[in-house]
Amino acid sequence: MNVHPGSTSRAKGPLVFLDMDQQALDEAYDQEIWAPNRALIVERRKAASERARKILGAPKRAAYGPGEHEGLDIFGCGIAGAPINVFVHGGAWRRNVAADYALQAEVLVQAGAHCVIIDFINVDQAGGDLFPMYDQVRRALAWVYRNAGSFGGDRNRLHVSGHSSGSHLAGVVLTRGWQEEGLPPDFCKGAVLLSGMYDLAPVALSKRSSYVKFTGAMVEQLSGQRHIGSLRTPLILAAGTCETPEFQRQSRDFVAAAKAAGKSAELIVGAGYNHFELLETLANPYGLTGRAMLDQMQLVAK
Repeated sequence: MNVHPGSTSRAKGPLVFLDMDQQALDEAYDQEIWAPNRALIVERRKAASERARKILGAPKRAAYGPGEHEGLDIFGCGIAGAPINVFVHGGAWRRNVAADYALQAEVLVQAGAHCVIIDFINVDQAGGDLFPMYDQVRRALAWVYRNAGSFGGDRNRLHVSGHSSGSHLAGVVLTRGWQEEGLPPDFCKGAVLLSGMYDLAPVALSKRSSYVKFTGAMVEQLSGQRHIGSLRTPLILAAGTCETPEFQRQSRDFVAAAKAAGKSAELIVGAGYNHFELLETLANPYGLTGRAMLDQMQLVAK
């Protein structure tokens, strides 16, 4: 198991999950302990998003529902019938909005694809409930599929990307949510999900339970790994070697379970990347995950 970068020897308490006591499990779901440069990377991301908007122009804003937070930022590439990539942002279910991630659009638009970035409620606004977040992400993806023609997209070439808690939410939609929306099994042609959580059982035992009101139904219904039988989307999952041990394990276990069920799944290991650094590679056409995304969409960097 990975050793926390700043750890000191201490007496281990009663085991809570696998070989971890409560402190170790809490630290395994606290990215800032493992990525002390998070604030700097967030500053870079927001600055890069501002530059991207200046280059690409302001996105078209569309509503996928009546709620205050139910909107989409659509960056069109100017090509009718172009493929689509829908990005689901992370932030421990608590932070961030679509505008913080405009940098994800530039690589896609330059390669000839439309980029759609979802806005949705956060867990604090939802009173500790993850179901409203899942419901909105599910409906947003369904809206993009059904309304692709309204912005020149080809719904038959729709892909998804996500990061962290966004990968968690996307993973649930791809395993079971597409059925709830009445979408065809192959509505999504491929997904690249970075640093996600796919089984909420250990998360519910961690200090994230201080702001998420986990229930048995939530853990069962919103754990993508428990619904792999319904997965129809080819997956590429990625995790960095400098991420928390649990985030690495979650990606490994999900890919292993998917492969065991006969599904198309691949794991990319980002050597030397922490949780936030890995996301920066998605906005780089020659980065570890950006290259994988373009290859999956059969696009060429320009």
